[in-house]
Amino acid sequence: MYRNLFFNLIYYFKPPWDTGISPPELLDFIKNNPAGAAIDLGCGTGTNLISLAQAGWDVTGVDFEPRAIKMAKRKFNNADVQARLIVGAVTNLKAISNQFDLALDLDCFHSLGVDKHDYYNGIRPHLSSWWSLVEVRHSQTPPLSDPELLRPT
Repeated sequence: MYRNLFFNLIYYFKPPWDTGISPPELLDFIKNNPAGAAIDLGCGTGTNLISLAQAGWDVTGVDFEPRAIKMAKRKFNNADVQARLIVGAVTNLKAISNQFDLALDLDCFHSLGVDKHDYYNGIRPHLSSWWSLVEVRHSQTPPLSDPELLRPT
């Protein structure tokens, strides 16, 4: 409950993690890979989705904070790009039927407090056979790409 309240309130101000600049790891990935379909898990105000969409990617963003999605929609209109933006939990993607070539996680996974396998098993049905993961972490939690996580359960 407090976590939801925190995120709800912080989006009335400028969240410290919302720099408006995509990280170099994502920009390098965009430069070195053909465009496809991407999902940003915990997309916030959509900065990284815009970078992907401008490079020709078909993008979907999921965030549980409605105000963040509202801000993302505004940014997409200003950037004149298209995206599917969904208010929802990244641990419950049942409403999504798309397959994705890229799963993007910028410090979302570590803050969930859920079992790593639950998180991965939730997204696994939506990943194409040739999917990639771009994960940027600013914490000391084990990476989402941990081999233990990728082992079938």
